[in-house]
Amino acid sequence: MRLSDLKAGSGVKQTLPLPVTSPFPIEMTVVCGCRPGKTLVVTAGVHGCEYVGIEALNRLKQELDPAALSGRVILLPLVNPEGFYQGSKQTIPADGKNLNRMFPGKSDGTFSSRLARVLEETLYPEADFLMDLHGGDVNEALTPLIFFPTAVSEALSAAACAAAESLSVPYRVASTSRNGLYSWAAQCGIPALLVERGERGLWRGEEVSACRENVYELMRHLGILHVDMVSSCFPQTEIRKAIYEEAPADGFWYPAMSEAGQKLKQGALLGTLKDSYGNEIARYTAPFEGVVLYYTLSLGVRSADPLIAYGKL
Repeated sequence: MRLSDLKAGSGVKQTLPLPVTSPFPIEMTVVCGCRPGKTLVVTAGVHGCEYVGIEALNRLKQELDPAALSGRVILLPLVNPEGFYQGSKQTIPADGKNLNRMFPGKSDGTFSSRLARVLEETLYPEADFLMDLHGGDVNEALTPLIFFPTAVSEALSAAACAAAESLSVPYRVASTSRNGLYSWAAQCGIPALLVERGERGLWRGEEVSACRENVYELMRHLGILHVDMVSSCFPQTEIRKAIYEEAPADGFWYPAMSEAGQKLKQGALLGTLKDSYGNEIARYTAPFEGVVLYYTLSLGVRSADPLIAYGKL
């Protein structure tokens, strides 16, 4: 059975293996509604320690009923099972690569690059919309947010932005990223979003439920799920300018904020990077009023590691 053989209108649910050679099988659950409609692809676990999205899709693959759907929903709860089971921060242990920096993939590259290629060839041709679920890894504090693509056509960006607005997430952030699972899908002409929920490598039932609801909200927005209900009005702020600070050298990182989501005044100290003798390597301050989107909790950081991301309000 191939993914393309499972058609909307057939009213079936089936789990299929992703066609990739690995000691850790990667499975996708395809839920075909009883009526024709759009196909939504939802992925999670690109980073194996970002647990909220993984658990949300595990629950959805059990509870979605084909009889209630128009179109198809394709769920990949665990794109990086090796990283998940080995507790690997942000990378695939087989080659030490961050899968979300490997798009477009290559058929003759390392495992992560080959996996990226298989994901592109298997999922992209089927998707009318793609949603990739992430969260704060074991070393990250994060406030819930959505990234939507802007380095694409105006029509595609507008479609992704409208979908983002339908989700009960406090911030939607314009992104020019091109090399992630969702952002490369957008480069290939597929409206796509990246949703971030959860932090510090933890998962709570409330966050899993909120993430699960975000998938349902997108299904309703796309007409895949029809529910007679009054749309809730969730306040959401768009961020058009965000800054992503990275360490210029190995060092000791001392963040100055108390939590992600914290509001910033212009000139506020964000954090300092020091050497092992306490000498300051770099100091970061906010150039505008904004909000902390996420930041690194680790004391030790390597050169080019992310330190903090913040957006202009």
